[in-house]
Amino acid sequence: MVHILVNEDFCKGCGLCRDACPKKIMELTADRMNKKGYHPARCKDESQCIGCCSCAMMCPDTAITVVKDEEGEA
Repeated sequence: MVHILVNEDFCKGCGLCRDACPKKIMELTADRMNKKGYHPARCKDESQCIGCCSCAMMCPDTAITVVKDEEGEA
Protein backbone atom coordinates (compact mmCIF):
# COMPACT_ATOMS: atom_id res chain seq x y z
CA MET A 1 0.00 0.00 0.00
CA VAL A 2 1.16 3.50 -0.79
CA HIS A 3 0.21 6.71 0.97
CA ILE A 4 0.58 10.16 -0.56
CA LEU A 5 1.23 12.84 2.05
CA VAL A 6 0.84 16.46 1.01
CA ASN A 7 2.09 19.20 3.31
CA GLU A 8 -0.67 21.66 2.55
CA ASP A 9 1.27 24.55 4.09
CA PHE A 10 4.00 24.15 1.44
CA CYS A 11 1.75 23.37 -1.54
CA LYS A 12 1.11 26.30 -3.88
CA GLY A 13 -1.40 24.50 -6.07
CA CYS A 14 0.71 24.60 -9.21
CA GLY A 15 -0.70 21.31 -10.53
CA LEU A 16 2.64 19.87 -11.65
CA CYS A 17 2.00 16.75 -9.56
CA ARG A 18 -1.37 16.30 -11.27
CA ASP A 19 0.27 16.57 -14.68
CA ALA A 20 3.10 14.17 -13.77
CA CYS A 21 0.92 11.40 -12.36
CA PRO A 22 0.64 8.53 -14.87
CA LYS A 23 -2.53 7.25 -13.16
CA LYS A 24 -4.13 10.73 -13.08
CA ILE A 25 -5.10 10.41 -9.41
CA MET A 26 -3.64 13.69 -8.17
CA GLU A 27 -5.93 16.71 -8.10
CA LEU A 28 -6.19 20.17 -6.61
CA THR A 29 -8.81 20.54 -3.92
CA ALA A 30 -11.53 22.88 -5.12
CA ASP A 31 -13.30 23.14 -1.77
CA ARG A 32 -10.35 24.05 0.45
CA MET A 33 -7.51 26.57 0.56
CA ASN A 34 -4.33 26.57 2.61
CA LYS A 35 -3.19 29.51 4.74
CA LYS A 36 -1.46 31.09 1.72
CA GLY A 37 -4.67 31.04 -0.32
CA TYR A 38 -3.82 28.13 -2.64
CA HIS A 39 -5.88 25.05 -3.40
CA PRO A 40 -3.59 22.22 -2.22
CA ALA A 41 -3.05 18.96 -4.03
CA ARG A 42 -4.39 15.64 -2.88
CA CYS A 43 -4.52 12.05 -4.05
CA LYS A 44 -8.10 11.16 -4.91
CA ASP A 45 -7.59 7.37 -4.94
CA GLU A 46 -4.57 5.92 -3.14
CA SER A 47 -5.63 2.39 -4.10
CA GLN A 48 -4.70 3.24 -7.71
CA CYS A 49 -1.26 4.65 -6.81
CA ILE A 50 1.66 2.64 -8.21
CA GLY A 51 4.24 4.36 -6.01
CA CYS A 52 6.24 5.81 -8.89
CA CYS A 53 6.93 9.04 -6.94
CA SER A 54 6.48 11.19 -10.05
CA CYS A 55 4.29 13.59 -8.09
CA ALA A 56 6.91 14.04 -5.37
CA MET A 57 9.78 14.41 -7.84
CA MET A 58 7.90 17.04 -9.84
CA CYS A 59 6.86 19.14 -6.82
CA PRO A 60 9.02 22.29 -6.79
CA ASP A 61 8.19 22.93 -3.13
CA THR A 62 8.85 19.38 -1.84
CA ALA A 63 5.32 19.34 -0.42
CA ILE A 64 4.65 15.70 -1.40
CA THR A 65 5.98 12.58 0.27
CA VAL A 66 5.23 9.08 -0.99
CA VAL A 67 5.24 6.51 1.80
CA LYS A 68 5.36 2.85 0.85
CA ASP A 69 4.42 0.09 3.27
CA GLU A 70 7.08 -2.17 4.72
CA GLU A 71 5.99 -5.13 2.60
CA GLY A 72 7.10 -3.31 -0.55
CA GLU A 73 3.86 -3.89 -2.45
CA ALA A 74 4.31 -0.74 -4.50
